[in-house]
Formats: sequence, structure tokens, C-alpha cells
Amino acid sequence: MADPSPVRVDALLAQARTKVDHADAEWLLAFVLGKSRSWLYARGDDEVAADNAQRYEALLARRIAGEPLAYLTGRKGFWRFELQVTPDTLVPRPETELLVELALAHLSRDETIRVADLGTGSGAIALAIAYERPRAEVVAVDDSAAALEVAQANARALRLTNVEFRNGHWCEPLGEALYDTIASNPPYIALGDLHLEALRYEPASALSSGSDGLDAIREIVRTAPTHLKPGGALLIEHGRDQGAAVRALFADAGFIDIDTGVDMERRERVTSGVKPGGPSLG
Repeated sequence: MADPSPVRVDALLAQARTKVDHADAEWLLAFVLGKSRSWLYARGDDEVAADNAQRYEALLARRIAGEPLAYLTGRKGFWRFELQVTPDTLVPRPETELLVELALAHLSRDETIRVADLGTGSGAIALAIAYERPRAEVVAVDDSAAALEVAQANARALRLTNVEFRNGHWCEPLGEALYDTIASNPPYIALGDLHLEALRYEPASALSSGSDGLDAIREIVRTAPTHLKPGGALLIEHGRDQGAAVRALFADAGFIDIDTGVDMERRERVTSGVKPGGPSLG
């Protein structure tokens, strides 16, 4: 039997765009061909070999079924770099860059500082801080050994040597050291929330936490003060409707200078607070 005839780039894209988002169609074809998206536009009349066309169709089918684009390509842009991601890690979101921005605003460039990232996943937060603050000693914690392997691979790819990776549950692996900043993007979706169906390919343990989504945040807020220096800051990402509840948790734990940052859509997204006894965030 003769091999299937090759098909043109523009024809493949035209068909794919009727099935998935236009950008997704382009990213997937660029990934299969090892080219840029701009190359696709410039070379629309080039032919795509049958085996590549078949591989592309298989990836499109997975995307149509709801699998994240980042898992199909194994890469996701975050901050100033691209990270390897796998189904063992949450796909980094643009909203989490706000957490990085707020942390960096209060971290010295000139002094040796200690920072912890709880639930590091792919390493997005820890690596962004380590990249921007070379003098920082960053500890990245996750209770998933598989996720830590991905984060370590990302650190090696970025040639970052100021990050230490520890396996364990939230603050437990931090030991007796005191930190200038603890940051976390923990699970915060309520169990049974209808949004979880759309996120079914991502690790459930990184998405949901308790009937109101706040179980992990409660534990972090309760235990973090023991590991912070006086004047040290805790920053936590949370859901857009959880700001008031998280601020109350911070206040109950004795934090001061409590504030909530909003994302680009003006939704409450990151709450921060300071352990009494030292300089404040503001």
C-alpha cells in the first residue's frame, strides 16, 4: 500500500483551526515540525511529511479531549524562561508571576537572603526568584518526588545553583533555619468545584484542598511563623473570591501589614503578611 500523500502546512492548519483554538493549532504544528510559529506563516505552501501529519493529528485529538497544551509539548513559558512540565506538575499560570513580583519587591539584591517556595511543582516560583536574586539561598519544597525531579531538571537547564530541593509536606522540611520570605502557590480549589473537571489532567493534589479550598492555606499560615525571621514575609496565592478569608487567617496567626495584590484582571490573587518584630513590607 502506498504511503499517504504529504499535505501542505496551510491546509493542515486550516483544518486544525476548525477543531481547536488557532494559537493551539499553530503551537502544536510548530512543535511537531521543530519550527517557529512565524515559520508556519512564511512557509504555508511547504509539504508536511505523512508521519508528521499523523503525529500532529494525534496531538490535536489529545488537545480536543482537554489535555493541556503544555503537557503535549512538555514546555511552558513562565517569567523570563521556558520550563519543562509534566503531568506530575501543575501547569504554571501567568497569575503566579504576580506572586514572584511581590516577593521580589521586598527581597534585597545586595544581601544574602533565605527564601522558601512551598509546593514548588515545576520550580516556577523558586527558579524565578533564584534567577532574579543570585545571592538568595532558595529552598524549594514539594511532597511529590516526581515533581521535584522536574524542578531539578529545570534548575539544571537554567544553570541555577542557588536552589536546594527538599521532599516533604509544606513547612516540615524547612528545619530550624529562619527565612526572610516564604512563598507558596498551594492548592486552593474546593473539593467538588465544577472547575476541576476542566483541570482533570493536572495533579489533583496541586489543585484542591478541603471543602472550601483553604485547608492547605490554613496549615501554611499556621506553621510559617515558626520558620520566618522577625519582619519576614509570607506570600500566598489563592482564588479570586478567597481574599477576605485568607486575610482573616493571616490576622489570626498574628501577621501584620496584611495586604492582597490583584492580578491583571483586578481579581484578588496574592495575600501577604509580615511576622512582627522587624521591618514591614510597606
